Amino acid sequence: MAGLYVHIPFCKRRCLYCDFFSTTLLERREEYVQAVLQEINNRREEAGEPIRTIYIGGGTPSMLTAEQIRTILAAIGTKDAKEITMETNPGDLTSEYLHAIRRAGINRLSIGIQSFKDELLQLIGRRHTATQAINAVHMAQEAGFDNISIDLMYALPTQTMTLWEEDIESALRMNIQHISCYGLMYEDGTALSHMRDTGDIEPIDEDTENKMYDVLCCRLKQAGFTHYEVSNFALPGYEAKHNSSYWNGTPYVGIGAGAHSYVGHTRSWNPNEIDAYINGIKQSNLVRESEQLSDTDLYNEHIMLGLRTCQGIYVDKTPIKPRQNPDPLTSGLRDDNGTIARLCGEGLLRLTEDRRIVATQKGLHVLNSIITELMTE
Repeated sequence: MAGLYVHIPFCKRRCLYCDFFSTTLLERREEYVQAVLQEINNRREEAGEPIRTIYIGGGTPSMLTAEQIRTILAAIGTKDAKEITMETNPGDLTSEYLHAIRRAGINRLSIGIQSFKDELLQLIGRRHTATQAINAVHMAQEAGFDNISIDLMYALPTQTMTLWEEDIESALRMNIQHISCYGLMYEDGTALSHMRDTGDIEPIDEDTENKMYDVLCCRLKQAGFTHYEVSNFALPGYEAKHNSSYWNGTPYVGIGAGAHSYVGHTRSWNPNEIDAYINGIKQSNLVRESEQLSDTDLYNEHIMLGLRTCQGIYVDKTPIKPRQNPDPLTSGLRDDNGTIARLCGEGLLRLTEDRRIVATQKGLHVLNSIITELMTE
């Protein structure tokens, strides 16, 4: 079940926390779309199997016209695709636009709401309002979308536990199927990181951030959502198929500037610069960097990605070695020095009846440390 990702880098303005590749050169949208169409044609057979999921991300894909979205999907071919997701900004969405992208083939929306509090949205540089966010979801539902995900953020400067709990309840009142939640990260080089360093804002303390995450997990579980990946929650049957491919080793092809691909244990990526990308496509000499993952790399990624999910990782009574090319669902994890037993004893991991290790709620707070302990050199 291969996936295809299309990166649309255009934004009206950059959010203060964002370090993804984006540009405000909106006048280059059509030129960029033409390059994307050519790359799709050039790499049509690369995945080696039918494309089952399509994800249009960014940037802000809703900066493109509905006709441009339709053209991109037509070039890809959607007859085998079970899930076709598009990221959107609430400030861009109208009833007419939503009906048009649904007719174009989009059957799953990801709406970047982040918060239902105007003061918090302004603080992190979002260009939509809480009212626009609520209206966007309602209009999407009226347009026939019945698979809607929203993004929320916590640990924002000045965000209290009460404000966070109110955001969770606002999300649940939307009757949506999927919620992705992320703690604010102060990435190097971002405007928000600079504001922290100059003392203009004060980050939320780690203890409060952990409590916000625990409240989130508890409340969404009560509401019937499955916590199927560290940052993702879905009603049963609405887990993101495309995103899950990143966590279970499914091959995917990335189209567009800065997009990454993973096919045949090779990871490759396009130039992270719009001129280099467009000119490379036009002149048929696009330079894509790549790396071949070693068996040890694959083993470590198996640990890193598997422990992010509710499935966890299988622990075989006869542990495998790294060179045996692990599979996320069937491979056993080796435990040469008793690390797994110790982490279970510390309440950071639990061993299920079918011999899978899964991070506990306590373990999720220190998941990166757990993963590091289990990796091999």
